[in-house]
Amino acid sequence: MILSNDSLRCGSSRRDFLRIGAAAFAGLDLPRLLASNPKSREISCIVLFQNGGACQLDTFDPKPDAPAEIRGSFKPIPTAVPGIHISELLPRTAKAMDKFSIIRSMHSDEAIHERARQYIFSGTRPRNELLHPSYGAVMSKERGPRNGLPPFVVIPEKDLSAEAGFLGPSYDPFVSGDPNAKNFSVKDLTMPLGITLEEAQARKNLLTALDSEFEKVEKSPLIASMDEFYQKAFDLIASPAAKKAFNISEEPEKLREAYGRTPVGQGCLLARRLIEAGVRLATVFHGGYDTHVNHEKLSKPLLADFDRAFPMLLQDLEERGMLATTLVLVIGDFGRTPKINFSGGRDHWPRGFSVALAGAGIQGGRVIGKSDQHAAEPADRPVSIEDLGATVYKALDINYNKDYHANGRPIRINKDGKPVHELFG
Repeated sequence: MILSNDSLRCGSSRRDFLRIGAAAFAGLDLPRLLASNPKSREISCIVLFQNGGACQLDTFDPKPDAPAEIRGSFKPIPTAVPGIHISELLPRTAKAMDKFSIIRSMHSDEAIHERARQYIFSGTRPRNELLHPSYGAVMSKERGPRNGLPPFVVIPEKDLSAEAGFLGPSYDPFVSGDPNAKNFSVKDLTMPLGITLEEAQARKNLLTALDSEFEKVEKSPLIASMDEFYQKAFDLIASPAAKKAFNISEEPEKLREAYGRTPVGQGCLLARRLIEAGVRLATVFHGGYDTHVNHEKLSKPLLADFDRAFPMLLQDLEERGMLATTLVLVIGDFGRTPKINFSGGRDHWPRGFSVALAGAGIQGGRVIGKSDQHAAEPADRPVSIEDLGATVYKALDINYNKDYHANGRPIRINKDGKPVHELFG
C-alpha cells in the first residue's frame, strides 16, 4: 500500500500509516537498528582527570634515546598494537592499547593549575570576567537528567574548574564522596528532608516516615517556590534509582578487586555504574601528580593505581556493550618538565603533553601527533586544547559551534577548535 501526501492529510489515512509503520517496525531487530544509526544512541562520558598533571615521558610518550635527565629511569614497553610503545609503569594499559588512542602533540600556554584545569575541562581558553562551563555542565544543559539521576557527577570531590560557570548552579555537578571509603554512602542521599535521627531507629519506622514526609512536602506550596536548583536536589533525594546507582557495594567483590581497592579504582567503577544507570558525564579525580620533588618515587604507586583502573574500565565497558556509547577521556592539568629538576622532581609543563581517548566512535590503537626528541613540544600534527574540546563535543554529538549567552552577549562553547578527525572512523 502506497500512501500519497494528500492521503496523509486525513486522520484515517494517518492512522493507517502509523499502523502499517508499527507492523513493519515490529519485524526489525531493535538492537541492530540502533547500532546501525549512531545518532539514535545516547552518548555518555567518563573523564579520568590526573590531578596535577601526569608526566608524558612516564606515561604515553617515553623517550628512550634522550639523555638520562630527560628520559628518567623508566623504560618503554611494547603495547598490543605493533609499533606503539608506552611506559613500563603501565603494563596493563599497554595490553589494552587496541581499545584507546593517544594524542602525543597536545600543547597549551597555561601553566597555573587553576587556569589550566579550566582550559582543559572546557576546551576554551579561560576568561578573567567569567568561568566557562565544563564539559559536564554542557552535557547537563544539553541532555538533562535521565532516570531520576543527576546528569553530571564528580568523584570523589569537585573542583571549581569542573563546575557550570556562567550557566549557573543548577548545572553544577553532584558530588559523590570517596567510594573507596569504608561504609561509603553519599551523604545527600542518606537522610531526606524532615527526618530526624530518632525516626531512624527502626527500618520500618524510617520507611514509613519517608513516605509520609515526601507526600507532605510534595503537596506543599514550598515546592512551587523552590528554584530549579533546589527542585533538582529534592527530586534526587526522593529517587530510589539514585540511591541504588550510588550503592557500589552491589558490585561483585571480584570486580571491585579487579578495578583496585583505591580511590581511582573504585571511582572508575562507580563512574561506570552511574553511566549505566543514566548519568550523562562522570568525572573521576585522581590526585597526586604535581610531583615537584621525588617524581619517580611518587609516580610509581600513582601510575600503578591508574594502570589497574583505566584498562579495567575499558574492559568492563566493552563487555557490557557500553564502550561504543561512552567516551572515556584521560586528561590532566598539563605535562611535566622534560628535564628532572635538582630535587628529583618535574615541574609544570604545558608546551607538550599527552592525552588518551576511547569509546564513542574513537578508534583504538592510534597515535596522533608526535613530540620532539625530549617530549617537550609538538614536532608534528600539533593539537590545541580547543581542538581537543571540539573532538570531545563531536564524540558527544554536541554542536561545538553552538553559542550560549552570558553578560548579554553570545559565547561559543568551543571557540576555533577543530576535531581531530583521524581519531574517528
